[in-house]
Amino acid sequence: MNWYLQSGKESDVAFNSKIQLARNINGYPFEIENKEQISDLENKIKENLYNIGYDLKFLKLNDMDEITLNSLVEKGLLEKEFAKQKRNIGAILINDDENICIEVNGENHLLIQVFTEGLELKNALQLAQEIDTKISQVLEYSVSKKYGFLTRNLTNVGTGLKASTRLYLPGLSETRNVRKVLEVVSSFGINTKMQSGNIYEISNQKTLGITEEEIVTNLHVVSEKIIGQEREARKILEENSIELEDKVFRSYGILANCRKITSREVDSLLSDIKLGTDIGILPELTDLKVMKLYLYTKSANLQKNCGKQLDKLQRDIKRAEIIKQIIKEK
Repeated sequence: MNWYLQSGKESDVAFNSKIQLARNINGYPFEIENKEQISDLENKIKENLYNIGYDLKFLKLNDMDEITLNSLVEKGLLEKEFAKQKRNIGAILINDDENICIEVNGENHLLIQVFTEGLELKNALQLAQEIDTKISQVLEYSVSKKYGFLTRNLTNVGTGLKASTRLYLPGLSETRNVRKVLEVVSSFGINTKMQSGNIYEISNQKTLGITEEEIVTNLHVVSEKIIGQEREARKILEENSIELEDKVFRSYGILANCRKITSREVDSLLSDIKLGTDIGILPELTDLKVMKLYLYTKSANLQKNCGKQLDKLQRDIKRAEIIKQIIKEK
């Protein structure tokens, strides 16, 4: 199974970890729009794919159909802005396991991305550094002795590293402590971004004057602190078990019995379903089933799984069918 369908360390709270390294190639402008330069850079990359290794495949965004492209965005493999704004000139290097995906000709010439399930930042960094070293041996990076790796956006100059974890915080949300916890985290130079269904992305702000290892260690420590706070909040919720069980079973009842349902509704209900699964209220569900529900109910991956394009009503009906299939799996 691919990483996004697996459970990892601290996966009751930590969905996944991601390392991104922004790199630019010497001899090219930071923003390449000239077709000849784009083609030249692409050819250099393709010529050295074997030397880079990891069974990476070169794919141009323009050669992908809309559903396939959006399915990669839904999996978190591509930045949404890159897929939309760079459709005509962008490309990716990706392996079969999809734990490595390198954006080509995005905001920077290369964005090396490594993904892992759970809280595995250090392992992800190690793999990203290995890939980075392999690429630097065949393509010369734009580097300053004083400032480090040069990037189009000044906020990435230095290491060019963005490390992030996606944390699921229903306990802190229900006890109304999530804002307080995240405000404290922000005061330590950590970015926080709310996503759907009580999921928050936690990432580093600083990239200059600090090593890659220090960035990852700091984020790992902060993530562990938040995870600890979330688990304490869940204990408080469990003390009022009737209210919690009622909420979980109501959400489960809708998911298990609906005839049609939107993606937004599913995201909202899955927050309760995952919590119920993690603390044992829903023994009929497993981590794998919950991960499948998150992935295969999203519009593009739903259609990819069906093998055809569907209109909105058809997607809503099919989504309800897929939910029932996943729940009944043995």
